[in-house]
Amino acid sequence: MSLNDQLESMQTQARQAFDAAGDEAQLQAIRVQYLGKKGALTAIMKGMGSLTAEERPVVGALANQVKDALEDLCEQRLLELRQQALTQRLQREKIDVSLPGRRHRCGTKHPVTLVTEQLVEIFSSLGFAVAQGPEVEKDFYNFEALNIPKDHPARDMQDTFYITADEVLRTHTSPVQIRSMLAQRPPLRIIAPGTVYRRDSDLTHSPMFHQIEGFLVDEGITFADLKGVLTAFITAFFGDQVGVRFRPSFFPFTEPSAEVDVACVICRGSGCRVCKQSGWLEILGSGMIDPAVFAAVDYDASRYSGFAFGMGLERLAMLKYGVNDLRLFYENDIRFLRQFVC
Repeated sequence: MSLNDQLESMQTQARQAFDAAGDEAQLQAIRVQYLGKKGALTAIMKGMGSLTAEERPVVGALANQVKDALEDLCEQRLLELRQQALTQRLQREKIDVSLPGRRHRCGTKHPVTLVTEQLVEIFSSLGFAVAQGPEVEKDFYNFEALNIPKDHPARDMQDTFYITADEVLRTHTSPVQIRSMLAQRPPLRIIAPGTVYRRDSDLTHSPMFHQIEGFLVDEGITFADLKGVLTAFITAFFGDQVGVRFRPSFFPFTEPSAEVDVACVICRGSGCRVCKQSGWLEILGSGMIDPAVFAAVDYDASRYSGFAFGMGLERLAMLKYGVNDLRLFYENDIRFLRQFVC
């Protein structure tokens, strides 16, 4: 059989093989079989050495034509196989667009954040601005300017984390009061929410927790103004049906001082385990700013007066949401946190 006949026969066989290929892998194997370096076309072309000089160009041209035709056929068949595979995949992975989609669960704000935002909103409506201060604080701002000198027994009550002899992790947000009064002259009406630190940890205490400090300084401020502001806050936060009482207390930076109680939000004042059968829950400390504090910031105590108050945000969150263990706020249990909706 002449080389021309061999080429035509090989071309016919290759066409049939390409048409019968069921996938890309089979098609590639067939291409190598006929057009590869050791394929059928190469084997036929090795016989050109026996041809005359006149026959070689004719057979070579025919061989090139066969090769090009088979390459085109292979490429065309490859496109067909890919289209078939895509069609089968689309049929197999059909999506029912009428089915409801999978909803992504939205995150929620932490309960302490929710309470902080609510308190800021309430006091902002009463005309208070928001101030911030550093958490690593100088002894002067955290203690001395607040009428707590180095030998004062109240320092033992604070359970302080000391960084150096003159630097502490702030034990309350009251240093913001000192910084604000040093930076501005009266009238001042400011709240300062923030993180504070004390060496204490149990069911109702944490070494890191949050407080909000508030104070007002102006001419003619009295204890009646303090009671009015705090009563308005408690009514807005707990509702207008909750009972409120002020009890005499002591704080180094206020005189006179008072702790503020609300009727137990669990038993509504009838007495329960939470309120220790008293019917009342303490929520904050307050009082009129001591003249010694005014002296530390160079305010004229004969002209100005003011009041201050502070409360723990975790405690308010526990009362508002009925949480009985402070540590739940810091365990990052998603089941607990999902209960609180913004």
